[in-house]
Amino acid sequence: MIDAAVIGSGHNAMVAACYLARAGWSVEVLERDTVLGGAVSTVERFPGHRVDRGSSAHIMIRHTGIIEDLELARFGLRYIDCDPWGFAPAPPGSGAAPIVFHRDLDKTCESIRAACGHADADSYRRFVTEWGPRSARVMRSFTVPPTGFRLLKSFWGLDLPDGGAGELSRQFLTTGDALLDRTFRSERLKAALAWFGAQSGPPMSEPGTAPMVGFAALLHTLPPGRAVGGSGALTDALVARFESDGGSLRAGDPAVEIRHTADHWTVHTADGRTVKARKVVAGCHLRTTLDLLERGGFDGPTLDDWRRRTRVGPGIGMVVRIASSDLPRYSGADTADSATGLQLLVHDRRHLRRAHGSAMAGDLPTRPAVLAMSFSALDPSIAPAGQHQLSLWSQWHPYELADGRQWNAIAERAADDIVAEVEAVAPGFADSVVARHIQTPADLESELGLIGGNVMHLEMSLDQMFMWRPLPELSGHRVPGATGLYLTGASTHPGGGVSGASGRNAARMMLADQRFRRWRR
Repeated sequence: MIDAAVIGSGHNAMVAACYLARAGWSVEVLERDTVLGGAVSTVERFPGHRVDRGSSAHIMIRHTGIIEDLELARFGLRYIDCDPWGFAPAPPGSGAAPIVFHRDLDKTCESIRAACGHADADSYRRFVTEWGPRSARVMRSFTVPPTGFRLLKSFWGLDLPDGGAGELSRQFLTTGDALLDRTFRSERLKAALAWFGAQSGPPMSEPGTAPMVGFAALLHTLPPGRAVGGSGALTDALVARFESDGGSLRAGDPAVEIRHTADHWTVHTADGRTVKARKVVAGCHLRTTLDLLERGGFDGPTLDDWRRRTRVGPGIGMVVRIASSDLPRYSGADTADSATGLQLLVHDRRHLRRAHGSAMAGDLPTRPAVLAMSFSALDPSIAPAGQHQLSLWSQWHPYELADGRQWNAIAERAADDIVAEVEAVAPGFADSVVARHIQTPADLESELGLIGGNVMHLEMSLDQMFMWRPLPELSGHRVPGATGLYLTGASTHPGGGVSGASGRNAARMMLADQRFRRWRR
C-alpha cells in the first residue's frame, strides 16, 4: 500500500505530488493521457514545431514562490520574461500610436501618453500604484486555503482608501468596467485592460471582476514568463523533481473508480490495475472526480446535489495554433514591441460585449475577440528556422451551439474568422500562415478533459471563487464523508490559470493532517 495516489498529472496535481514525495511519502500519479501535464503540455503539431496544448504564458506561478521552493530550475525549468508583456495595436487607418505595456512603468506611461493622452498616462501610474499592492495581496490569498480568517489575514494591513475598509471592499467587489470607467478616459486603453481581465472567463460587466483588471498592475513587478521549450517545460521539471524524490508515474491508464474501505482507498484503472493508498488526491475536473466516486459507491444523491450546484458554464473560447513564415506586422509598430507578449486585439469594449452575448445565445461571434501570442519571437527553439509559431486565443465561443449545429461542421469557418481579426490589424498575416491546428471547445473537452470546453473547469464568477469554490462544503480541499480524499486543480481555490497554488495548498493540508493525527495518538 502506498501513502498517496494522485489522479491526473495536471500542474496542480504534480505540484501536490512533488510536495508529498519531498516529504518522504510514497506517491503514484495516474494519468489517463499518454502525454503528461494536462493543459500544461507541449507536443509537435507541425513538423519541427513544439506547440502548446493549453496554456502558453505563465503569469501567476511566478508570483507564488513554488518554482523556487521546489528548485525547478535545477530540473531544467527556465523562463524568459515577456517584456513588453502587452501590446494593443492602433485601430486600422487611424494613424494613432499603439499601446505598449512594458515591465518598466515609466516606459508604459510614455506609450499611453503617446496613444491616449497625458491624463490617462497619469491615471495609469496611479492605477498601478493603487492596484499593485492589492493584487499582491490577492496572490497571497491564493496561496492559503480560503477560510475567512486566512483571507482576512492576507489583506490585513493594506492601505485603505478614503472611506476605509467599506470602500476598499466595495472596490474589490465592483465590476471591471466600473473600475475602468472610473479611472480612464480612452476607450482604447479601457478595452485593452478589459480584454486582459477577461482572460479569466467572466465579462467585465460581472461583479467582482475589478481585481481581474487590477492584476495588470502586478505585471510591472514580474511579467508573464515563457517557459523555454514550451508550456510543458513546467510539467517536465515537475516530473523530474517528483521522480528524483522516488515518485512513480503511470500514463495512459486512467482511473475508472475510487472506493473507500475502512482504512484505505482503492483506485481501479482501465487496464485492470488496483492501487491501494492511504490517501487520494483528485487533480482532475470536479465532475470527473464525482463520477469516479459514484462508481465507487459514494452516496448518489449527494453527488447529484454537488453537480447541480456547480456551474461549468457555456464554454469560454477556442484557439487556433499556427505555423507561419513571419510574425504579425502591426501598422506603426516594431515587432520588438508587439511580438513578445500578449497581443490584445480589441479597440472597443463593445467588441467584447457582442462576442459574449453571441456565446450566451449559442452563436459564433460576428467578430471574435482575439488574444495573439507569438512566443517563437522569444524562444526560437519551438519553431524550425525561418518559421514562427502563434497561438490565437479567442473568446467567447459556446460549447453547445444553437440550432443543433456541431463544432466539426463549423470549426474551419470559426478559425477563418479568428485569422481575419489578426489580418485586419496586421495586413499580410493571412498569407504567412503555413499550417494551423484548431482547438474548439469540443476539442478542449475531448483531448484535455476540460468538460464543457471551459479551460477554468468551473466558471470563475464571484459565487464560485474563494471559500465558495467549488462549493462551500468542498472548498477546504476535502470531501465530506470521504476521509482521506483531497481535491486539487482548477475546480478548487484559486481556480484556473497556471498557479500551482491549489496543489501546494492541498499537499500542505495533507501533511498537516498527518502531523495532527500523530499528535493525537
